[in-house]
Amino acid sequence: MLTRRQTVTSLAAGYGVLAGMALVIGAAVIALLIAAADLSVDDTGFFNIYVWRVTRFTLLQAVLSTALSVTFAIPLARALARRQSFFGRKWLLRLLAVPIGLPPIVAALGLIEIWGRHGLINTAMLAAGLDNPISIYGLPGILIAHVFFNMPLATRLLLTQLDRVPSEYWRNASQLGLSQWAIFRLIEWPYMRSHIAGIAGLVFMLCVTSFTLVLLLGGGPAATTIEVAIYQALRFDFDPQRAVILALLQLLLTGILLAVLASIGGAPQENPTLGQPTRRFPGPGYLARSADFCLIILMALFLVTPLLSIALSGLSADFMQLFSESIVWRAITTSLAIASLAALCAVTLALVLIRARYAALPLVSHNGWARWFRALAAAASSLVLLVPPIVLGAGWFVLLRNRLDVFSLAPVIVVTINALMALPFVMRVLEPAHTTHMARTGRLTASLGISGISRFLLVDWPGLRRAFLLATAFAAALSLGDLGAIALFGSQDVVTLPYLLLQRMGSYRSNDAAGLALILGLVCLILMVIADQERPRARTETAA
Repeated sequence: MLTRRQTVTSLAAGYGVLAGMALVIGAAVIALLIAAADLSVDDTGFFNIYVWRVTRFTLLQAVLSTALSVTFAIPLARALARRQSFFGRKWLLRLLAVPIGLPPIVAALGLIEIWGRHGLINTAMLAAGLDNPISIYGLPGILIAHVFFNMPLATRLLLTQLDRVPSEYWRNASQLGLSQWAIFRLIEWPYMRSHIAGIAGLVFMLCVTSFTLVLLLGGGPAATTIEVAIYQALRFDFDPQRAVILALLQLLLTGILLAVLASIGGAPQENPTLGQPTRRFPGPGYLARSADFCLIILMALFLVTPLLSIALSGLSADFMQLFSESIVWRAITTSLAIASLAALCAVTLALVLIRARYAALPLVSHNGWARWFRALAAAASSLVLLVPPIVLGAGWFVLLRNRLDVFSLAPVIVVTINALMALPFVMRVLEPAHTTHMARTGRLTASLGISGISRFLLVDWPGLRRAFLLATAFAAALSLGDLGAIALFGSQDVVTLPYLLLQRMGSYRSNDAAGLALILGLVCLILMVIADQERPRARTETAA
């Protein structure tokens, strides 16, 4: 329970955060709209073949990537759900979380090592006498990369739904001797079906807004998405008019996708059960077991081989020479500073919004402003996804280019954009933990008169420490591996590890790129391991 003064202060701080977010995002969007309004009909490019080709390819690769990711995830989730006691299952489930925290530029380098012209797959194909190697560049490479990132995510979400199936269902299926097809049709599919649309929508959103993977694996103008075209228009062609039109198209696409995501999905109908722990009774068929383990092994190889290739290539790099370069140390320092500041800002903004939403909760029944604030705060944490980093950066680039030196403000802009992009994920980690914590300690601390810094040190910090560390580690990992904002504002004065890695790959310094990828990947994976270790204790599984 909060006093009247604490309630007013919390709500005022919450409105201040919302106003700041509206200023940052709104200024970028308004700058794009004003720039578009200043264009003549001939300059808009809406009828430009290039613009429509880019838009068509953006949708095509997103549709194909989503279809492949979800199609592969369904049998894989079923196989993992059926086989719950084999050696290494716990580590396989952790492996599914690795791509989520792996920087896209590092994963792309690993995929090139496996699927590239001189990679493991093509070398084996040539040794077998096949003369048409797989090309990692263009649409095939983009699809492979998106499946690498999104298939594990879809698998984990579907596996979560299968784990919710009551134990009574499995007991009845075993007693009735149902076939695997009947089990899938009558038990598994109903639990997965209601969430597949939402999962597919999420994957589609991630593929539409994919930047780094398409930038590295696109292979040319024929395989360019809207976000990559915005980057090329500003950094290489210096064509703000085209960038504005493309940014508005991207806003339109993400807006439609968010509207669709908000209207689909839903939980399956829950039936009365005894609430016993889920225990599945797998069929005794040797063929079914063999098929499941073959699928699991193929999945593990698909995910592990790029990671191993990164490690092996990175270990072969000349680290003595690499660490002797001042620009490498500057990139490491800048990356850590930006990631730390972005994570701290994201967590601070989330805590202010969460506390304000909690303060408004008792007023909802009789105060329209409180109801409005809770709805607005909940929407604001997700609506920042409406404006992807490259579009937000493009807006500020257009806004500042004729007024200030854009590149001198790069650190501030990059930290701000990364913090806003991490905010939705941080909110989903912290708010459930905060709600549970306040339900346990709110009345007692109020009755004891504990408030202010004393409450934070004695009550809030011990209770929320694990959730706070989880949110901070996750936000820092997202910021550390981001290339969207720094790709627009990076320069020789402001260099991060992903930006330096991109430069070394572009100049064909593959050994240096491999060493930098190993460093960046290890730091991000350490952060994700910390987050994964904290998750069970923090009871925040739903935030994943």
